[in-house]
Amino acid sequence: MALPFVRLPGTTGQPPYDAFDMLATMVAVVRPDGQCLFVNAAFETLVGLSRKAVIGSSVLDFLVDGQPLRDALTAVARNDYATGRFDAVVRRPPGSHPDQLPVHVIVNQTEHGDRIVVEMIEIEQQTRLDREERTLGQVEATKELIRNLAHEIKNPLGGIRGSAQLLQMELGSKELTEYTQVIVQEADRLQALVDRLLAPHRKAQVVGDVNIHEVCERVRALVLAEFPQGLAVERDYDISLPEFRGDREQLIQAVLNITLNAAQALEPRRAAGDAVIWLRTRAARQVTIGKTRWRLALELHIEDNGPGIPASIRDRIFYPLVSGRDGGSGLGLTLAQTFVQQHQGTIECDSQPGRTVFKITIPLP
Repeated sequence: MALPFVRLPGTTGQPPYDAFDMLATMVAVVRPDGQCLFVNAAFETLVGLSRKAVIGSSVLDFLVDGQPLRDALTAVARNDYATGRFDAVVRRPPGSHPDQLPVHVIVNQTEHGDRIVVEMIEIEQQTRLDREERTLGQVEATKELIRNLAHEIKNPLGGIRGSAQLLQMELGSKELTEYTQVIVQEADRLQALVDRLLAPHRKAQVVGDVNIHEVCERVRALVLAEFPQGLAVERDYDISLPEFRGDREQLIQAVLNITLNAAQALEPRRAAGDAVIWLRTRAARQVTIGKTRWRLALELHIEDNGPGIPASIRDRIFYPLVSGRDGGSGLGLTLAQTFVQQHQGTIECDSQPGRTVFKITIPLP
């Protein structure tokens, strides 16, 4: 979104700088030499520094190649043109992933020649929004398919099981009754699978005050109880995050499913004694989820140092019955996604050998 001609503080009838905090894109007000006079909340989040730390520094230092921006600032200040556009790459804070972010830069004139507005739009932002919209559509279609399929399976399944039990009572041969027992057991297994598929849609939410760190601590205790040897579960919490309204048990189950998957994928590293899962919470500002923008959201990162998700299923891991592990049901991530979406949130996954991160984003009041 290109910013219009902007009035800045010191002129009549202008909005304050803080109005830029309402934008989801990164905005900086700078001098012609690039010195930052103001940055908005989205800019702070992008570079991983507070506004106080950024003001006074040069916006050029945050780009991998600052020369195009330097040229644009000079041209706009000289009034060669009112608006300049180009693509650039922003440096991310140490430890960020990715460490560089492609952006589209828009340089705008203001009424003050010594103040220029620089807007940076993530090139991947629109792609991500489109992907989230497709995912939501797929989830709704999957829910409808599961409900219809479960209904069609349950009725004949009950008939098969009942008939096998009646037949078993009429048979005198032990060998033949073993066959009927197999029918009954397999019918029960299919019934259990159908019940698990329908579970998230049957049970109503129990809404109350939720502290995300209590959820994480419960999950951490459960995972370490199941995998006491060779696995460390590290915490990195932002304790300033507020409580929010939600279903605590659903969120525990969602985080537990993801964390257990990570622990199981770490089997070789657990054997070597260097398996690590990180639970990391952060606040995010001006977050867009689906088509809705939220001023504040929590981010929970579940990261592991395992082998990564196979490329063949990476785009389908949230689909029902898709599993990258022998013996896996393929329902854990599907249920996790359903529970998070019932809290108006999203789950994203970034995986490569040696590092897999699931990011849960939930809006805060």
